[in-house]
Parts: sequence; structure tokens; C-alpha cells
Amino acid sequence: MRSFVRIGRRRKKMRRIGKARVLTAEALEAMELDARVETIRALIPLGLRQVAQELDAEVERLAGGWHARKPEEVTVRRHGTNPGSVRLAGQWVPVRVPRLRDGDGEVELESYRACRKPDTAVNERLMKRVLYGISCRNYEAAALSVPGALGLTKSSVSRAFVEASAKELKAFQERDLSGEDYVALFLDGKAFADDLLVVALGVTMEGEKRMLGFVEADTENAEVLAPFLRDLVDRGLDIEEGLLVVIDGAKGLKKAVEAALNGSGKRRRAVVQRCQWHKRENVVKHLAKAEQPRWRKKLQEAYERPTHAEAKAALDRLVKELEEVNLNAADSLREGLEETLTLHRIGVFALLGKSLKTTNCIESVLSQVEDRCAKVDTWTDSTQKHRWMAAALRDIQPRLNRIRGYEHLPRLREAIRKELKLNTGGTRNQKKAA
Repeated sequence: MRSFVRIGRRRKKMRRIGKARVLTAEALEAMELDARVETIRALIPLGLRQVAQELDAEVERLAGGWHARKPEEVTVRRHGTNPGSVRLAGQWVPVRVPRLRDGDGEVELESYRACRKPDTAVNERLMKRVLYGISCRNYEAAALSVPGALGLTKSSVSRAFVEASAKELKAFQERDLSGEDYVALFLDGKAFADDLLVVALGVTMEGEKRMLGFVEADTENAEVLAPFLRDLVDRGLDIEEGLLVVIDGAKGLKKAVEAALNGSGKRRRAVVQRCQWHKRENVVKHLAKAEQPRWRKKLQEAYERPTHAEAKAALDRLVKELEEVNLNAADSLREGLEETLTLHRIGVFALLGKSLKTTNCIESVLSQVEDRCAKVDTWTDSTQKHRWMAAALRDIQPRLNRIRGYEHLPRLREAIRKELKLNTGGTRNQKKAA
């Protein structure tokens, strides 16, 4: 049977790898049209020859054989060919498409339309493969899983990733947050080239970690961060029963939390826990390298004291010792010291200190984001950074474990209520019942 499909001139980047494997005609014939189309897409070894057979088979069914006598009721006639393209494994490949006409004009080929349908599943698979470290530059060589497949080019993979990650970004930015009961909030930043994206991670009353959103801003930029936190509340983040907010000590983050969650004219809804690890490192960096290990140990031992009174007394003693050694280190420890002891003060350090005394929870997530984005050589614009961040966070979230000591989170909720003088016990349950 003569084939209407003519493969366009092969460019260097459209290479064929290995020897093609072709299904038998019987196996192909047994499939429904949609199944045959998906087989052509997913198992490229069928290649363009199978596309040609699909088109030829439909032409013969509608217009009859080339030289066969046609019944009077058959009004469809062949009318040459047109240039066209079909989508094979995410890449558009040029073909010649048969034309058919009847008394009413052009007759569309169903098989050709099916081959041109966008394959969302392919885009999702490509996105995950790119996220897991196969850069667009080396994908053509690395991602061919079927011998004989037509190679995917760097540009075609990039386009597919853009389409899929743009959907991820839209879903991430607009989703409703009202379905969960949050008791803690972590805030930290991830650098992309010269810019910083600040990420919010929430902890539910069941100890589950949820990525809430992100904003492009420096951690010192309270003018941007405060509206970001208000937007989380507008999207359904319930703060009526109070939140523990864990930050690394950046002044902009603290100012934003106060403005958005504890603003003037409002009842306070947040207590701040500054990361003890960041505080320790900020102190010891003022000291000589030979002295740093000894002071790290001393600071760590002070923070591990079980009660607020014991920890505060131990740290006050270290401030006085540091005044004899390095005034800058002493000032660094004194600054914001009480906020590093929030868990001690509200009486839950022994129960939840391992999970909530530092920003490790969110830094672990940002480390995984780095693993997925490290292959990007050049960050071209803000949209690209946002797309990659959203896609990475949504991919990471299902793999996150509950925090250690999650069974004690009701104790944390009660302690926050007491600290903020909130009389809201059962508020959320009352809302659900209503």
C-alpha cells in the first residue's frame, strides 16, 4: 500500500537511536483507535510508518481503494495532500496528510486529529523527570527508554516542562487553605540566582507538613512579606486559635509576622520561636575558629536545659562570659534571646523541642528543592523561578513525614492559647459543626 507520509528532512537534533521494534499488524489491528494512537505516542518504535498506516487505513475506509470501483453511495474522493504534523512523544514531527473531499467540502481525518491531541500525561512525566535531575540539555541522550524511539530535543522538553509547571504554579498559588487546622508555621528563604523566594510551611494538628505558598522577596523586606502572610489568611489559613511561627531570626520576617498576625488594633495571634541553631551560629562566628567548637557546645548545653528558668540563667551566664571574650558575640547572644526560648517559656520544649526549636523542617524541604533545581544553568526571569519552585514543592510535599512528637501538638495548642490569652477552645470544631 502506498504511503502518504513523507518524513521531513532530519535535523541533527532529531536522531533515531537504535533499531526500531514494530508491532505486528494483527496486534495493531486488534486495538481500538484511541489505544492505537496512544501506542504510537508512547512506544515510538512504531514510528512514522505506523502513522502512515493509520492515515491510509482511514482514507481507504472512507474513499475506497486506489483503483477499486466505488459504490454510488461513496461520495468521498481523494484530493492530494497537505503538509501537517503529528505529536510523537511530546515532539511535533512533520508529515504529509491526505486530503479528502465530498460534496460538502473537506473531510477531516479522525486519526489525524487524534494524533495531534496534546498529551497531558506526557507533559507530567517529562516534568517529573526534569525535576529529578535530568536537565533539558542532556535529556535527549538520557531519557530514551525504548530502543528506536525518536529523540526528544532540549527545546521540546523545555516547552513541555513550561506547560506542566505553569499549571503547577497556578494550582499552588490559588488553592484553598481552609481545609486544615494549622498550629505552627515555618518561614525561610531559598536563593535563586540573585533573588530570594520566601516559603511558608504549615504544620497541622495531626503533625502533617503542608506547603502553603511562597513570595519573591528578601527576608528583610517586611513590606512584601506582611501582605504575603495576610494573603495566606485570606486564602483560608485559620489563625483564630493562634500559631507558633518559627523563623531564622531575620528582622524582616519578625516585623512581617507582627504586622500581619499581631498588628495594632488586633488581638495577637502568633508567638515567635527564633531558630536556636541560627542564634548559636550567629554568636560563634564572632569568635576565633579555634574557640568556636567549645562555645557551640556550651550554647547547646544551655539551650537543652529543660525549663525556661534554667535555660535563661545558663544563657545569661554565657552572655557575661562572652563580654570578657568578645563584646560583639555577647551582643549577638543578648539580641532576641527571649524569642529563642519561646518553647521553654510556654512549657512544651521537652515535648516538641526537637521539631520546633529550629527551622530544620523547612530547611530540609528547601534542600530537596535545591536537588531538583540544581541542573538549571541559567535563571532567565521571575516566572521561571516561580514555576520551578511551585513544581518542586508540590512534588516534595507527599513525601514529607509528620513532625516528631506530633501526638503532643494539642498541648502546644493549649500553651499558645494561654500565652496569647485566647479564649477560643473548640472554636474550629464549632465552625465545622455550623
